[in-house]
Amino acid sequence: MTNHPELAIHDDDDSRPLHGNRRRRLTQIVVLLCVLGLVLPTILTTLSVSTATADRACEITVAAYYPDAGGSRAGFELFGNGGPGWQCYRLNQSGAEFYLAPLGLLPGIPSVVPGQQS
Repeated sequence: MTNHPELAIHDDDDSRPLHGNRRRRLTQIVVLLCVLGLVLPTILTTLSVSTATADRACEITVAAYYPDAGGSRAGFELFGNGGPGWQCYRLNQSGAEFYLAPLGLLPGIPSVVPGQQS
């Protein structure tokens, strides 16, 4: 045996968990709510900024190529004409929309609009 009793293996046959199932479940719920509280505002802010950027980039593009257009619309599409990402549409005076250009996954002003002179 050893001269150090604190190093001896202690076995008191107490095999039950430190905390009960109710407390463990409550802790998991609190942690999940805290993580959502940290992540959700970031997702909402990113979505808001991307939407505003896409709208403004589409307005600028429509104004540059079609000054007499009735308006513009930007929308996120997974299977759009320009691939996945933000797409820009111009509106005529009667409200019909025509595809103009892809704005990309991270929206920005397109360098060249398809079918237009650069």
